[in-house]
Amino acid sequence: MQKGLPKTLPLAGVKKVVLVSSAKGGVGKSTTTVNLAICAAKKGLSVGLLDADVFGPSIPRMMNLSGEPELNKQNLMVPLRNFDVRVMSMGFLVDEGKPIAWRGLMVMQGVQRLLRSVAWGPLDLLVVDMPPGTGDVQLSIAQNIPIDGAMIVTTPQTIALLDARRGIEMFRKMEVPNLGIVENMAEHVCENCGHTTHIFGREGARKLAAELDVPFLGSIPLNLSIRECSDEGKPICVVQPNCPIAKTYEELADGVITRLDLQRK
Repeated sequence: MQKGLPKTLPLAGVKKVVLVSSAKGGVGKSTTTVNLAICAAKKGLSVGLLDADVFGPSIPRMMNLSGEPELNKQNLMVPLRNFDVRVMSMGFLVDEGKPIAWRGLMVMQGVQRLLRSVAWGPLDLLVVDMPPGTGDVQLSIAQNIPIDGAMIVTTPQTIALLDARRGIEMFRKMEVPNLGIVENMAEHVCENCGHTTHIFGREGARKLAAELDVPFLGSIPLNLSIRECSDEGKPICVVQPNCPIAKTYEELADGVITRLDLQRK
């Protein structure tokens, strides 16, 4: 830990913390985070989901949750719950659609509130949906709580891979273990003819993982059902649990659980 940085303090009752990052917006990071958290809960873990995207919280809609959280006797916010996952987001504290125009210090204070003013525990796993970029929120979280691993979500597109590389290097500098790379929107299979098209390029994330010596965690296709389910607040691993895409998310959850050495109930 570099001199002058704040001392990391664990969250009460939380065993493991995983960051899901992209460094670039629009690559399906939040969708991946939601399905990862739900699949981990399905496997017997007590799971929390923190939406750390202060400026663009999307987790409330994807998890079909709304309303202001209640306070417990310790004056801590009680996470809202759906699909057996405890959820906290800035989206619960402001009106939907209202812009959050904060400077750096206010952002860091907001992140601290989401971390420290919430009754998270007991949790086996807290999954944090990070905002795009490599700025204040990423630094604030990594410098304040122990992080057990970070994973990068990217598309195979060259531009997205450039940002994914930056994200990996950022976590390395912060000495956060890298769990690996997820390739989202890897391919599109036509529903009419079955033809496969690699719209954003082919196996770019797999090649980047090999180059940077980090695990490749799997590929998720570009599929209409994923988008529709996310927009409706009904994640695909809930409404279509036996489809191939849901199985891919389950395998992703298995990989994360194994790498963190978590014990399933």
